[in-house]
Amino acid sequence: MLVVVLFVGVPVVNAGLFSLGSTGGLNQALADIGQDTVHGFSFAVYGALLGDPVFRRDLVATLGVTALSTGLTVALAVVVAVVLRLRGGVVGSTLSVLAVVPIFVPVVIASWSVLTFTDGQGFVRSLGAQVGLDLPVWGYTLVAVVFGSVWTSLPFAVLMIAGALQGVPDALVDAARDAGAGTWRVVFRVLLPMAATPLVIATTFTVIGVLGSFTVPYFTGPNAPSMLGVDIAKYFQAYNRPQQSTAMAFVVFAFAAAASVFYIRSTVRANARELATKGAAR
Repeated sequence: MLVVVLFVGVPVVNAGLFSLGSTGGLNQALADIGQDTVHGFSFAVYGALLGDPVFRRDLVATLGVTALSTGLTVALAVVVAVVLRLRGGVVGSTLSVLAVVPIFVPVVIASWSVLTFTDGQGFVRSLGAQVGLDLPVWGYTLVAVVFGSVWTSLPFAVLMIAGALQGVPDALVDAARDAGAGTWRVVFRVLLPMAATPLVIATTFTVIGVLGSFTVPYFTGPNAPSMLGVDIAKYFQAYNRPQQSTAMAFVVFAFAAAASVFYIRSTVRANARELATKGAAR
């Protein structure tokens, strides 16, 4: 707890005060060397950011990429987990291996691979040229960022959801089938409801991971609009505006905290049900 307080809690509180205009003490050096520094407690930095059309454009792009990447990641993870749970065999094992392999690939290498796969001289364009098709260039676009985000987020989602579905008793699945339920009904009425908490956890961590990502959008994304993770680094290093970059970080943190509410609620409810079950058993 002491380590968390000293190396996480204190810097976070100090950074929050700096974004609100507290420029003394530990923030003095940044305030002295930074440009456009606001002194005195106020929300002027946040007001200026929200009034900047460039920041609003990047915020919308970040939220859009996060939503699309999360939806695709969770959907693909559910497909892999369901196939592995209901079918198994070579198909299920192959899909699970392909989905989990990215966890062993460094994000930098994965980003470069996505870029060379989608840019003007990449595999997609080259394959299309072989059959006379002029396929679009997705390198250095938000589409490439979505590809990279899904690639890097999929392994964790698959492990969470597949593990949850494997834990659903066979008796429940067999009972549903004996009652006349087809595959789709078994999936949506038995398997997924039983895996609700892991689904929420996978979704929440995917949202948080994509929302604050830097490497994937930095290597594969466009210069404009850019993800807020890239903007934070630019404002701090290239533009020498640490106060604005700190405020951006807290905007990202606010959206991540909003997403984590669902995770906390789901976890609390799951723990409450488990405690209630144990209490009734006693």
